Amino acid sequence: MVEVNPQPESGHADSDPKAGLSIGEAARRTGVSVHTLRYYERVGLVVTPVDRTHTGRRRYHRLDLEWITICTRLRATGMPIRVIRRYAELVAAGRGNEESRLDLLESHRDDVQAKIAELQENLELIGHKIDVYRGRLAAGDADRLWAPNRTPGTH
Repeated sequence: MVEVNPQPESGHADSDPKAGLSIGEAARRTGVSVHTLRYYERVGLVVTPVDRTHTGRRRYHRLDLEWITICTRLRATGMPIRVIRRYAELVAAGRGNEESRLDLLESHRDDVQAKIAELQENLELIGHKIDVYRGRLAAGDADRLWAPNRTPGTH
């Protein structure tokens, strides 16, 4: 996770402060597209301005990659872009708003847990239906499984 004062590690994208990764390499390392990286920057999901070379090309460093990973994972859990943006704003603002960040994350965790519970219920129904079909097929009476009769007046 992103730390307040992380120490550079040798072999990482920012072991040399002037070095960094191209947008293509950053995309490969984070598993998102170049378009997504540009989009994250455009809609305000980054917590620090992305570094640029003297020719204006984006250069991504270890902290950028870690933050992109956080955004990607939050998005994968269904967090809306506007909420990720709010979280990014709080992080970028620095100290003093940790309780707001915690509230935001706890609220999202509760939403995710509710979705998981709903999915679990749905998965149980699917499992039940699979058991019914397997049982009927094994018993040789699968033709007894309910199917609506499309002829009017018959059931």
